[in-house]
Amino acid sequence: MSISHAGFEYISSLVRQHSSIVLDSGKEYLVDQRLTSVAQEEGFASIEELAGWLRARSFNGVHLKVVEAMTTNETSFFRDFHPFEVLRRVTLPDLISRRGGERQLNIWCAACSSGQEPYSIAIVLREHFPALLNWNLRMLATDLSRKMLARAQMGRFNQLEVNRGLPANLLTKYFENRGIEWQVKDAIRKMIEFQVVNLTAPWPFLPAMDLVFMRNVLIYFDVQTKKTTLAKVRRLLKPDGYLFLGGAETTINLDDSFERLQFERSSCYRLRR
Repeated sequence: MSISHAGFEYISSLVRQHSSIVLDSGKEYLVDQRLTSVAQEEGFASIEELAGWLRARSFNGVHLKVVEAMTTNETSFFRDFHPFEVLRRVTLPDLISRRGGERQLNIWCAACSSGQEPYSIAIVLREHFPALLNWNLRMLATDLSRKMLARAQMGRFNQLEVNRGLPANLLTKYFENRGIEWQVKDAIRKMIEFQVVNLTAPWPFLPAMDLVFMRNVLIYFDVQTKKTTLAKVRRLLKPDGYLFLGGAETTINLDDSFERLQFERSSCYRLRR
């Protein structure tokens, strides 16, 4: 199923055009790994044959399937742990204090993959800030991949997935056992709206956000796409809102409108005042 140089160049161009994810030379193994099953499912003898078929046709559902297959969906519950401690100890208490009059809070989890991150945030809210359940609380989780969003919305995870980062007491409290899988309880699932959003395409209407989680996304974009995406976040984020990025990501030299707030072993960003 190994792909040729020309086939790799085409797949790289296709993925970059429709997701802005950059596949540098040397990532041929990743294309082989991700697209072998797609080629088989679509009835092609090889990835090379699949690439040739795609190249000869206008963008359609198979092209989209290839793009989605090449997006990175690495995630886990309470990933990296420390950002969720900052959320619990610093940013949420601050926002609750500031929003006490209007009693409204908007949270966006971008590139949510199969849902572990938004469910982790929802559990933090439910576990530590139950009063927010009486607020006008809107929590939006988005992703490019319809397949991943369908999984996220279903809220079912296997044993390996719940073992990655989810404490046992929270598993038994907020999940129900379904044979070899664990189902997120309805009280948590109903807190979250799931929606398709391609971060590098025009965004649909979104409300002004108090909290934006866009973690481990920018690392896959080129510099200009990072700048464009951060500029769109800047226009969406409330003046006293917070932006969480991944540990290897920063706004430095990309958008000077943000300042970095360091909290021991983690950080977040807000707009300069």
